[in-house]
Amino acid sequence: MTIKKSDLADMSLPELRQLQNAVAAAIATQEKKALKEAKAAIEKTAREMGFSISEIFGADAAKNIGKQTVSAPKYADPADPSRTWTGRGRKPNWIKAYLDQGKSLDDLAI
Repeated sequence: MTIKKSDLADMSLPELRQLQNAVAAAIATQEKKALKEAKAAIEKTAREMGFSISEIFGADAAKNIGKQTVSAPKYADPADPSRTWTGRGRKPNWIKAYLDQGKSLDDLAI
């Protein structure tokens, strides 16, 4: 699919933000998929050669395969500071609503 600059110029700001959110979500999904495939390929290659992941990368690497790290929150909801977002993954609905009002994500930075 090809999007022309003229197509973007005809879109409203909320439509552009919605498109931006959809693209960011698609990129995150594709990155997760590619990472999962890369890990599986590495594990398969190691097994085929008679090694384990811990033998190749060390015991700590074998423990951490498939684990996700926890990131510190970067954004907080001014109306409810207990609602935070790290800036990774899908945008929470409260972030989307805030951006749809024409406000900036920088305003929510912690």
